Amino acid sequence: MAFVMELWASLVALFGGQVWLLLVISILLVTAIADVVQRRILKTTHLYLEKRERIWLDSFVDAARAPVSFFIWVSGTILALTTLILQLEIYVGVVDYINAFKNTILTLSVGWFVIRLVQRLETHLKSFAEGDDRLDEVTVEALAKIIKLFAFILTGLFFLNAFGVSLTGLLAFGGVGGIAIGFAAKDLLGNVFGGLMLYLDKPFKVGEWIRSPDRQIEGTVENIGWRMTTVRTFDKRPLYIPNGIFANIAIENPSRMTNRRIKETMGVRYADVHKMRDIIKAVKTMLQNHPEIDTRQTLIVNFNQFNASSLDFFIYTFTKTTNWVRFHDIKEDVLLTISDIVEAHGAEMAFPTRTLHIESVSSEAETTIK
Repeated sequence: MAFVMELWASLVALFGGQVWLLLVISILLVTAIADVVQRRILKTTHLYLEKRERIWLDSFVDAARAPVSFFIWVSGTILALTTLILQLEIYVGVVDYINAFKNTILTLSVGWFVIRLVQRLETHLKSFAEGDDRLDEVTVEALAKIIKLFAFILTGLFFLNAFGVSLTGLLAFGGVGGIAIGFAAKDLLGNVFGGLMLYLDKPFKVGEWIRSPDRQIEGTVENIGWRMTTVRTFDKRPLYIPNGIFANIAIENPSRMTNRRIKETMGVRYADVHKMRDIIKAVKTMLQNHPEIDTRQTLIVNFNQFNASSLDFFIYTFTKTTNWVRFHDIKEDVLLTISDIVEAHGAEMAFPTRTLHIESVSSEAETTIK
């Protein structure tokens, strides 16, 4: 103890009796040392957990690094500032406001920590959702946004309360003001609630192909925000759609189809009518044995009608794949194989034709004409 007192006296003498300057420097020095120590501890812990792939626990450690540093430095700076003011006895009235702000430091740090933690957990949960059907990326994103918004609002309320703002009056004003704001910004609120419904009902998610028969909307979903959804059309143009629109239109989601359909009508010549039964039977057998056709779904091959220039039959079947490019490869193979079957039975595919019949003139008529 005596050593400490002697050291302090020596330092005071070194600073020419300016105790306030020594106190401020000491406080800032202790603050810097505390920050360096906590950074070292948290960084070492972060690297250790990252190496062992403890991603969930590491999220808490990594999220705390910046808020803890913020808390230490702001606390130290405020302590140094109040010490300076009290020692010099200038602007003493500001101390009350500084102390009020000091009471919010922990609240601000915790709010910042929660937001950073949610961001990291959201990233990990999205990665986890890619390999697990039980978890949906859109739901994860929605929950993350709600928690971050909740943390932001609570932090703001505590911050205002620390400066003497009555939360009761603020909430009462918010209730009355909310009605006025609701009428003034009903479209904005409609879009926000529309976004909430998209997160809850999940008619589509990011990366899926959607289209609407009611509006000129078709493309791949790039982002689902609170106010609007971004869709990238197939000609690579971005389409920004207010979320409120989705409450009033029908949306198709081809990305969630289980199969793709082949529905085609083909015709053979009238001259090949006696070969139609064998052709239809061969086509149906081919489809039933085709490796890319899903025989668990409806499969129809039937003679359909006597058309103007052809005897029409149709095929109705489904492919196993839903991939757009692969589907057209399979459809091409099916149609060309049908053409081969028709040719193998000595028949030909029909095309629009017209036959002109000229009746021969009788001999009696010929005599009369002469």
